[in-house]
Amino acid sequence: MERYFGESTPKLGFGLMRLPKEESGRIDLEQVKKMVDLFMEAGLTYFDTAYVYDDGDSERAAKAALVDRYPRECFTLATKLNASKEGYDEEASKQQFYTSLQRTGAGYFDYYLLHALQENNYQIYDRYGIWDFVKEQKEKGLIRHWGFSFHAGPKLLDRLLTEHPDVEFVQLQLNYADWENPNVTSRANYEVARKHGKSIVVMEPVKGGILASPPENVQEIFRNADAKASMASWAIRYAASLDGILTVLSGMSNIEQMEDNLSYMKKFRPLDGEEQRTVQKAQEAMNAVKSIPCTACHYCTSGCPKQIPIPEIFAARNEQLVRGQLERGAADYKQATAHAGAASDCIACGRCERTCPQQISVISHLAECADVFDR
Repeated sequence: MERYFGESTPKLGFGLMRLPKEESGRIDLEQVKKMVDLFMEAGLTYFDTAYVYDDGDSERAAKAALVDRYPRECFTLATKLNASKEGYDEEASKQQFYTSLQRTGAGYFDYYLLHALQENNYQIYDRYGIWDFVKEQKEKGLIRHWGFSFHAGPKLLDRLLTEHPDVEFVQLQLNYADWENPNVTSRANYEVARKHGKSIVVMEPVKGGILASPPENVQEIFRNADAKASMASWAIRYAASLDGILTVLSGMSNIEQMEDNLSYMKKFRPLDGEEQRTVQKAQEAMNAVKSIPCTACHYCTSGCPKQIPIPEIFAARNEQLVRGQLERGAADYKQATAHAGAASDCIACGRCERTCPQQISVISHLAECADVFDR
């Protein structure tokens, strides 16, 4: 039986992972409040955060900007438990749930997820009994729906959904650039989830911002089809047009991004046949581009012993690879590493690669960046 409980859920969700920051590096709470107000005024209700986002500040921002300012029944809130967080044993992992309740003040979670399951960590969730722990919280009324976010291939996804048939939804990375990407396997994972009748929350529809500003030849394809539509609108509408989608998360970082997303998602219209063909052309053009497929999630940086700003370094290199901006890339690299580790400081410890959801060969790409920028 298909578990598609999200028929009436608005197709755009507010991802609280990339919130606007002040110069001090703290979350710009006043801007977040304005963004939340715009989102709610548009009739949208789904908010997504996680225990590990911004060292807990994302959940605290959810409390200050959303929970403390709106009636609880007016919105839905999702957060996540990361049992593979370095240094966390079973007790500390389960404590994340109670800490998230305290940080958000939400009383309960509408959606709760086991966070970032992949080949090198899913056994931890079994060993710590996290699956049963989460179901116990649902029985207590502290969770309404539960699932997991996933960063691996279709074989493992099929196994997990077979072993845990009561999972209600999965969160997958789906976007037109990764649809056939062998490292992300968007299409294959989507098909497995649908085979099991699961609702899907989409993450990274704009691939960490890459598809909001794709290579010029890709932009030209979209502009020729619709000169007024933003690049991000094509990516988000593509994901939202798939069957079985609960909502599509967009990690909006400023009011301008919020206003753009609301302009086409407040009254969502699926892509028509001609628009689907346009996206297919863009897919083919993107597949021909050499780039480092980093989404700037920053999972890799928290454990880096050399404090290397890996996503920023990869973004600088992509300025050169994707857009041919050699001087701009060099300047961005210099700025990113001015008060942090350089690419050549990498000691190849492998911590970054063990946590990378994109399965990127971080060490080899840092060596490439070191050759270009440092040597």
